[in-house]
Amino acid sequence: MHHFARFASWIFGISLVALSFFVAAETVARKLFNFSFEGADELGGYVLAIGSSLAFTVALVDRAHVRIDFLHRRLPATVRSVLDWLSIVSLALFGLFLIYVGRFVIIDTMAYGSTAPTPWATPMIYPQAGWYAGYLLFAFVATGLALYATFLLLRGRLDDLSEAFDPKGVDDEVKEELENVHAR
Repeated sequence: MHHFARFASWIFGISLVALSFFVAAETVARKLFNFSFEGADELGGYVLAIGSSLAFTVALVDRAHVRIDFLHRRLPATVRSVLDWLSIVSLALFGLFLIYVGRFVIIDTMAYGSTAPTPWATPMIYPQAGWYAGYLLFAFVATGLALYATFLLLRGRLDDLSEAFDPKGVDDEVKEELENVHAR
C-alpha cells in the first residue's frame, strides 16, 4: 500500500501542477488576447474532488491523520492500543458512510443524466465515478486495516497493534526524513 500511496501522491501532485499551468495560461490568454479556454475552473474542481478522495487513503496508509499525539504517548500501553483500534474502526465506519452516501449521488447522476452547467457540458458521471472510486478505495483499505487491528486486539498482540496504528510521532517523522535523504 505504501507504493500505491506514493504513486497516488505523485499523480495528484502532477495533476495540481498541470492545473496551475493551465490556470496561468488561461489567465494570460484572457488578459493579453481576450481569449478563454473555458474550463479551467471546471477541470480544477474535478482534479480536487478526485485527488482529495484519494488523499484519504494516502493519509490512512501513511498514518498521517491528525490525532492528539502529546496525550496519546503518555497513556498506558493498553489504553493506547484500544484508542488505536477505536481510531481505525472509526475511520472504517466513516469510509463506509462515505460510500453509502456517495452511492445516492451516483444513482441520481445516472438517473438524470446530469451534465455540468459549463461550456464543456461534461457528463457528471465521469468525474463523480473517479471521486466515488477514491472513496471506495478508502473504505476498502480502512475496513481491511480495521479487521487486522481487531484481529491483533483479540489476540492480545497490543505491541503489534501499537506499532501498526500509533500516530506518527516526531521520532517516526525524523526517521522517515533521514531515510528519504539517504535514498536520494
